Amino acid sequence: MPESPEVQALVEFLDERIRGRAIADLDVGEFRVVKTRNRPPSSLIGARIRRLERFGKHVGLDTDAGWLMIGFGRNGWIRWTAPEDQPSDESVPEIARIALDDGAVMQVVDLGDFLAVTASVVDAPTDASGIAALGPDPLAADFDRDAFDRALGSRRKQIKALLQEQTSFAGIGNAYSDEILHRAKIPPVVHAAALDDADRERLFHATVDVLRGALADRRGLPPDQLKQAKVAAMAVHGRGGEACPVCGTTIVDRVFSGASAQYCPHCQPDRSAA
Repeated sequence: MPESPEVQALVEFLDERIRGRAIADLDVGEFRVVKTRNRPPSSLIGARIRRLERFGKHVGLDTDAGWLMIGFGRNGWIRWTAPEDQPSDESVPEIARIALDDGAVMQVVDLGDFLAVTASVVDAPTDASGIAALGPDPLAADFDRDAFDRALGSRRKQIKALLQEQTSFAGIGNAYSDEILHRAKIPPVVHAAALDDADRERLFHATVDVLRGALADRRGLPPDQLKQAKVAAMAVHGRGGEACPVCGTTIVDRVFSGASAQYCPHCQPDRSAA
């Protein structure tokens, strides 16, 4: 699942290469992804790109004819082919193709078993579904402890699920919620209401440090290397059965409320047993 550090690194990589370019062609191969039928993506052909921005796990192309908002869903991504690159013969599940006036191409792909990528042409980013309701973004410069506490609240909801709730925190998914909770030494099933101030302080710093550290590590990588770099950097996520890098305890892989979680039972002891 694309999450904010990799999406931000993707946006920064592409923005410096596409800013000021005109859209020479925009073809959507799967009509189901288009959520604004009265304004199809093809209406942006000929428009000039002002910038590319991230909104949680979405990206937005700001053009002089409107915004193209792309939601990646669980398995969406953008493949980049520079003007000087040879076209790849690799077969990919292309959803849309954006060709620029200098010969560069951006392919929007969905690698999942079911289609989850979305595309909308709107006047403002908040006109696209879900964008206006996004919670505060831990990668934003103004994200602080007050914003964190307001978003966290004191609900009786498992903290892993809350971290992934986009209306609470924008940009966090399954992988980084595991990494954040491991860094904060908090089990994934504890409720937000059960966290004391020391827990919240650790969780705040873990959220900021994990996400911003990941972004710093990914900056400058080309889009096709970002997922591999993310997977390689995980301490516990996707590493069930392996040794915890902190204490050596075997990492547990469990399913909570239909979602998987990996955690260290020593670093993140189950408080309900206590």
